[in-house]
Amino acid sequence: MTHKEQQSIEALKKSILNLKAVTPAEHFERVVNLVQVLRTECPWDRKQTPESLAHLLLEESYELVHAIDTGDDPELKKELGDLFLHVCFQVLLADEAGKFSFVDVFEALCHKLISRHPHVFGDVKAETEQDVLGNWENLKMKEGRKSLLDGVPKAMSELLRAYRVQKKVAGVGFDWPSDEGVLDKLTEEIGELRKATDKQEREEEFGDLLFTIVNYSRFIDTNPEDSLRKATNKFMDRFRKVEEAVQASGKSWQEFSAEELDALWNEAKKQS
Repeated sequence: MTHKEQQSIEALKKSILNLKAVTPAEHFERVVNLVQVLRTECPWDRKQTPESLAHLLLEESYELVHAIDTGDDPELKKELGDLFLHVCFQVLLADEAGKFSFVDVFEALCHKLISRHPHVFGDVKAETEQDVLGNWENLKMKEGRKSLLDGVPKAMSELLRAYRVQKKVAGVGFDWPSDEGVLDKLTEEIGELRKATDKQEREEEFGDLLFTIVNYSRFIDTNPEDSLRKATNKFMDRFRKVEEAVQASGKSWQEFSAEELDALWNEAKKQS
């Protein structure tokens, strides 16, 4: 690092420590400067790449969702900050490599949102949410995509990925006419799973069943990932109550009969 570059970093450090940011723009600039300093001064931050930070970006997103689920506003504030830190980091890494800057990111975002909302910024009519979704997918195709399914991230959980795929095709009318058809399909898939004779067939039929369950979630206006997460959290909360009762008894798990554990479970359900 040259003497001039070191002076620049020292000036940034001083401004970060002394600046009393008031406006959103001032706070934004302070965070960006902070990340720039970390990239220069911290050994861990210096060695990071977009790829090395990808899993941390996912972890921060999950922690953010957890804060939303628990209604923990102080934690939500922190997790939003952590997520924004990773966004800043990714943009600054791209800027270092001469790929794009914050200006490019914001310009691309505004362009996309304006062009995909012609019912807000143009003359297109969209009276319902379905109209908006249909317009959105049609506009994506006009932007050069060869398939409606292009752009569905492979890194998503498969539950959420199935949901996204189904919403996309439903947006152009490829959908069940009503939830009754989906429920009939569920019954059919359960029957086929019962008849499966080997591991490969059971796995395939189980996948079909899960895919159909995800399809039904759209008709009851719920995200399957949210529903499963809440169900898992509920189970964990109830199991902890059973666990506490077992520990308080002084006996081991093996000393409880299935009926006794079931009674503890039912008691836990009454408390939640």
